[in-house]
Amino acid sequence: MSFVSCLRQWADAVAFSEKGDKISALQAFLEIQDKTSKISFNIGCLHLNNDDFDVAEKAFDNSIGKDEHLAVAFFQRGITFYKKEKFEESLLDFQQAFKELRGNQLIDYKPLGLRYKLYACEVLHNIGLVYATLGKWEKAQENLLTALNLRSEAKFGHIDQAVESILKQKLFSLVGIPAGLLFKPNKHYVAELEKKDYLGKAKVLSSVVPADNFSGFAPLQPQVVDAPTAPKQPEVLRALEGEPHTVLYEFIPETEEELAVLPGNIVFVLQRGDDNWASVMFNGRKGLVPYNYLEPLTKDPKVFSGCIVKVHFMFTIAMCISPGQPFTAVLQLVSTKLKRPASTLRLRYLTVDESEMEVLWSCMKENRLTLWCSATQVNMVALFSYEASTPEDLEFREGDVITVLSKVNDEWLEGECKGKVGIFPSSFVADPNKDQ
Repeated sequence: MSFVSCLRQWADAVAFSEKGDKISALQAFLEIQDKTSKISFNIGCLHLNNDDFDVAEKAFDNSIGKDEHLAVAFFQRGITFYKKEKFEESLLDFQQAFKELRGNQLIDYKPLGLRYKLYACEVLHNIGLVYATLGKWEKAQENLLTALNLRSEAKFGHIDQAVESILKQKLFSLVGIPAGLLFKPNKHYVAELEKKDYLGKAKVLSSVVPADNFSGFAPLQPQVVDAPTAPKQPEVLRALEGEPHTVLYEFIPETEEELAVLPGNIVFVLQRGDDNWASVMFNGRKGLVPYNYLEPLTKDPKVFSGCIVKVHFMFTIAMCISPGQPFTAVLQLVSTKLKRPASTLRLRYLTVDESEMEVLWSCMKENRLTLWCSATQVNMVALFSYEASTPEDLEFREGDVITVLSKVNDEWLEGECKGKVGIFPSSFVADPNKDQ
């Protein structure tokens, strides 16, 4: 089904509903092949009003599947679950609807085609009712007291009545969307569905001057008298005006005032309205985006409190180390960075050991410290010949000099001999500087 056909069917279904013909409205919605989140929401509302709870639940499932951030769909499905006496599922949906409000007092769905405002206090009202139904009166009272603090208008007197009912441990009425409210298609798009005669009717033109024999078109004529010699200066817009925010979810505009954004975009919020819509700048364009689709960028950079230690080896490395670390800890960090055993490395500032580390840290200037590192080479002499049995083994002959690189365990060493590196038994070599 094309977009135009879907739009026309949607408009017809809404018209049937407004006339009170709910059966024709539902039939028209069901005939739409590519059902959007809003279409599925409308189908769910019609079934819910007819007390067809199972079918309504499936419709709201489809709506949430198409738009997982549609808070009003979670709200309606929570009502459906409550009427089906699935109280645990109802509680989860109401809590998710409150989460999708993202700390705002309300979401106004009028720009999206639904003349309804979802208030946080009414969502908490229903959460309190579910807790009360489950016999958790303290939880119910806690949510209703929070709802009292969040209400912004005097019309929410039913919340006060709910608090009084909780104190008496009595249940109260559920709050829902009034029957008949549905998502409507964009009125500008609907207006374009009417047939238009862009060519119009042909007219015969004749000159009132008898001697006028001109046939054709006149050349282009100047349209502005005393045109400026310099081009008009463009309107100056400050690119970084407003507070920077990151876009969390994709938003597809449905009116000319709205702005299309994608996850990861950086927009600048110029103004945030009470209806949860924000006026933003993005790529030089100004438009409206739901504020709960945005997240402020953190401005406060983390304060660097470490010390940059520069180590000169065969090559130079730099590391960030907290001042006051002991010698063994610094040596281990350098060993890890150089990928060499700590036992084969020596660190020096001038001459450094464990007792002089406090003096060394006092030499730090502007959070920077420079050390020199050198490798201590340990040479061993082969007592016996060793033949490699695996690719990891190091083969050598009796009398060969082997440079020890690291200790694998008490029985095996890693070393280098004649340009080759591998492991070998420690019992096959000896230190020539020690008495045998």
